[in-house]
This record gives sequence, C-alpha cells and structure tokens, in this order.
Amino acid sequence: MKRFGLAASTLALAAFLFSGTALAGELVMNGSTTVLPFAQSSAEAFMKANPGIKISVSGGGSGNGIKALIDGTTQIANASRQMKKEEVAQAKGKGINPVEHTVAVDCIVPIVHPSNPVSDLSTEQLKDIYAGKITNWKEVGGPDKPIAVVGRDTSSGTFEVWEEKILKKEPVTPRALIVASSGAVIQTVAKNPLALGYDSLGYVDTKSVKALKIAGVEGTPQTARGGRFATSRKLYMYTNGTPQGDAKKYLDFLMSPEGQKYVAKEGFVTLK
Repeated sequence: MKRFGLAASTLALAAFLFSGTALAGELVMNGSTTVLPFAQSSAEAFMKANPGIKISVSGGGSGNGIKALIDGTTQIANASRQMKKEEVAQAKGKGINPVEHTVAVDCIVPIVHPSNPVSDLSTEQLKDIYAGKITNWKEVGGPDKPIAVVGRDTSSGTFEVWEEKILKKEPVTPRALIVASSGAVIQTVAKNPLALGYDSLGYVDTKSVKALKIAGVEGTPQTARGGRFATSRKLYMYTNGTPQGDAKKYLDFLMSPEGQKYVAKEGFVTLK
C-alpha cells in the first residue's frame, strides 16, 4: 500500500482501556517519511491489541526526528540513516543517550516515468546525472530530451544515503527539483516523462513509475537484505537509553514476527 503526502501531517492515534481509564502519558514517534508508513500501520495494530496506550506518529524527515529526540520532544526518532557522530555528541551534551534499533531493511531505487525506455543505469551514470555532468537522456540510452532531476531535501535520510552511496559527497546540480517527502518524489516523477528520481522500495508504485536497475541489479527484498543492491540500507528507530514501558512494548512488537508483517505489508523488507 502506497501512502503519499504524509511528511507534513501528524497522525494521532488513541485507544483506551476497556474500563474507560487511560494510561498516563503518550508515546511520540517522529522522523523519517520512509519509516512512516509501517510505523503508522504497526502503531494502529499495537494500540488495538493494547487498549489504553496512545501513540502519536509524525513525519518530517530523519534529521527532524533525531533533532526531536535530542530536544526531548519525542520518545522514538524514526530514521532512514544512522545518527551522525555530531548528532550523538549533541545528544549526550543534553543528557540524551541515543540507542539504535534496526527495525527493517530497504533500498533506494532510481525511478522514471513508465514511458521512459531506459531500464538500467550504472552508479557512475547516476552520479553524473545528479552532479549535472549528464543532462540529456540520449547520453544514457534514452530519447534526445533533457533530464529533469528530482531529489530530496537535506533533512532527509534518503538523501543522505543517496549522497553517500551515489554522489560520493559531490553536490547536487542546482537544476534539480528538490521535494520534501517520499510521496512527493513518486508524484513528481509520475507526472513528468523526462524525470529521474529516487525513492524507497516501499514507496515505489509500479503503476505510476518505473523502477530502474542499478548496474544490472534489480531492487528487491532479496538484493536489499543481502546488500547486493548498490543503495541497500537499514531503517532505524532511536530511543533515549534502553527503552522502557510502552516504548519497549511497541519496539518488541514491531520486531516480532507479527510486527514485521506490517513492514512487509507496506512494501519494505523484513529483518529476516
């Protein structure tokens, strides 16, 4: 199931004890729009099974979620990349002890409009396109038309992984259209026959966009989990210290076989 337009929205989910007495407090999750779909659906299932526990889930990007953890405004930071050394140092300076939990696997897939004849790009070709060195589809086997480059903003963990594994830290061309969420990438590419974008495997809707291979390898659960796809990555949730109470209960659920069903349901890759 593909979900769009979630980055700026906040989903507040609530349930109460059958006796009518609510438990104190609210478990807040904030961060990655990549993680958001299965965080949302698993939270719904968790609360249905645990009346009285209230969970609020919101997107906005990995960087924003990590900042919220550092600032003490979220109990769980959802992230599609690992915390940086400077973020960990900043957290510890505020008395926050970030603990990393790997909750799923993913890969970032290049996508084009379904009418585009290109089906495979090398990492070097992708790098040159996003750096602005290749600007026409004919240079990579496509039509004699300009490439409309679509990318993510710098607060996105997806962008940071793409920057590391594809761009090798080179700057993105100023010609690129930068959008704020995973869903926005899909929508933008689906409407533009000349566009090239990238998105999480869980967001790729093959009815509206075409996924490209990278160096002959298709992005699948198998190639992502095995690390054979060039942009394979893990997805994370961070807590302040070892999780306790409702946070521990939720994370235990998400990483259980039952919770991992929601990871798979949303198109992402389970841990096993």
